[in-house]
Amino acid sequence: MTQPLERVCFLLQLRSDRIDDYLKAHETVWPDMLDALRRAGWRNYSLFVRPEDGLVVGYLETHDFDRAVSDMAATEVNQRWQQSMAEFFEAPGHPDGAMLRLTEYFHLT
Repeated sequence: MTQPLERVCFLLQLRSDRIDDYLKAHETVWPDMLDALRRAGWRNYSLFVRPEDGLVVGYLETHDFDRAVSDMAATEVNQRWQQSMAEFFEAPGHPDGAMLRLTEYFHLT
C-alpha cells in the first residue's frame, strides 16, 4: 500500500546581491539533477522567490519527505549542485541543510 503524499513547504534565504544570478542558474537545471529529484520521490516541486529580499519558498509533494531528502543527499549530483548553489544563500554550507520546513495547518481540497 502506498503512503499518501505529504505536501511540504520550506523557506530559504538568498543573499540580496545574488538573486538575479540564482534565478539565472535555474533557467537550465542539470538534467541529471532533475532525474535524481524524480528518483528520490520529489513530485510537483516548485520554487518561488520574493525578489525584494530574496526569500525563497519551496513546495513539493512526496510520500516520505525525510527519505526524499536523505536519498537526494546520497547522490553525487546533489553534492555538486548544492556546492554550486551555496554562494547564493545567506546560510553557510549546503542550501538543502538550511531548509526551514513550515507546518501545514489548513488545506482545502
